[in-house]
Amino acid sequence: MLECFAVGIGGFIGAVSRYLMGLIIIKDTTFPFMTMMINIIGAFVIGLVVALASKYNLESRWILFLKTGVCGGFTTFSLESMNLLSDGKFLMAGGYILLSVSLCLLFVYLGNLCVKVLL
Repeated sequence: MLECFAVGIGGFIGAVSRYLMGLIIIKDTTFPFMTMMINIIGAFVIGLVVALASKYNLESRWILFLKTGVCGGFTTFSLESMNLLSDGKFLMAGGYILLSVSLCLLFVYLGNLCVKVLL
């Protein structure tokens, strides 16, 4: 039961943080730059959490709180992709999907690498 609370509290923090960052408006663009940045930040933090958990043997509740709760509540992906596709912006949607997946994988790796190199 405590695991559910850890995920729920982390999810609350992540979702509110995502909402607040989403209020930052980048003018004159239909490309979802802010959503991509949010996902990249979330991917980097997931990489950090996974590496720190491995290196310092973090308790599973902390991992659930940070990775599943905070990062899970913070990141988003599919809605922006569907909106672009629904609007007929197929090239932009393809670019967004390709960039999002590639950059998020890269930043999970970089987050993990930071812990290994710096700590």
